[in-house]
Amino acid sequence: MSPAPSFPIKVGHIDDVQELGKTKPSYIPERFVRNMTERPTLSTTPPSCDLKIPVIDLSKLFNENNNSSQDFLSELSNLTLACQEWGFFQVINHGVEVSLLESMERMAMEFFMMPLEEKQKYPMAPGTVQGYGQAFVFSEEQKLDWCNMFALGLEPQYSRNPKLWPTKPAAFSETVEAYSREIRKLCKKLLKYIATSLGLGGDVFEEMFGVAVQAVRMNYYPPCPRPDLVLGLSPHSDGSAITVLQQGKCSNSVGLQILKDNAWIPVQPIPNALVINIGDTIEVLTNGRYKSVEHRAVTDKEKDRLSIVTFYAPSYEIEVGPMPELVDESNNPSKYRRYNHGDYSRHYVTNKLQGKKTLEFAKINN
Repeated sequence: MSPAPSFPIKVGHIDDVQELGKTKPSYIPERFVRNMTERPTLSTTPPSCDLKIPVIDLSKLFNENNNSSQDFLSELSNLTLACQEWGFFQVINHGVEVSLLESMERMAMEFFMMPLEEKQKYPMAPGTVQGYGQAFVFSEEQKLDWCNMFALGLEPQYSRNPKLWPTKPAAFSETVEAYSREIRKLCKKLLKYIATSLGLGGDVFEEMFGVAVQAVRMNYYPPCPRPDLVLGLSPHSDGSAITVLQQGKCSNSVGLQILKDNAWIPVQPIPNALVINIGDTIEVLTNGRYKSVEHRAVTDKEKDRLSIVTFYAPSYEIEVGPMPELVDESNNPSKYRRYNHGDYSRHYVTNKLQGKKTLEFAKINN
């Protein structure tokens, strides 16, 4: 979440989807209506068993004393497959207290349910990705997502904007801090086992990343009268190393979809599980062995939906490129150039969400 230049675009009241919903619109404003090729095909049929994203039981990996046990090796193999074939997986027994997940969800919902005037005290400035509003909007012609966002920079400390931390709900900041500390611990553990799955030293990413960048974004998707015409969140991959997503339990709406084999697969929520996905940075570091995956959010006619997303990435000062251990100039040459992560972060936040197009910044045309 690095600083970005401003752009001459301001999203007004009419484009706040919660306020729009209060008017009970009989039509969808043109600003939200997607082109025919972008519109979601909505299905109420659950995916078949072979199309459900993998579930990793982290309790089988976290016990340091069992690194040679069958359970550990089997789950590490499952993690390898999840990263190679899916780029997305859900984790259970992840060590984050259920009570903390529930508190975070409650605080986020209380924030979004406040009057618009209160939320607008923390505006997302044009061309930036912190505060309340819509990110990645750069022109008056650009289609808007059916979503309200509230995002905060967490680490490093200088990335924080204290003016954007709300005083209401009363326990909001305290809850975000406690939640983010636990998610940061989880990210470090996940990266350790992702490194192990690649045959690398477990601490390689933590040592490489320095003071890792961390940010949190809360997404609120109100009900939409025509979910077949809009998107809750445009298709994109994440610029992070890894992303941790909490799917709110406030409704049973299934909104997250990932692109696999040219089909959009819904991610069915598992109670108290967290969704993990590989970001662009890990794709570059692994020279494409583990790939970031395009994903999007769709809306529901009757139900609202909340998600809480944590992005975890290297320090802005770090140089990123394929790790030498994962490059073979004869059979698997470098697919990506070396670059400064801060430069990539600025590139990412100053372009609209458009599939994996942002990653072209790093690609080598062999």
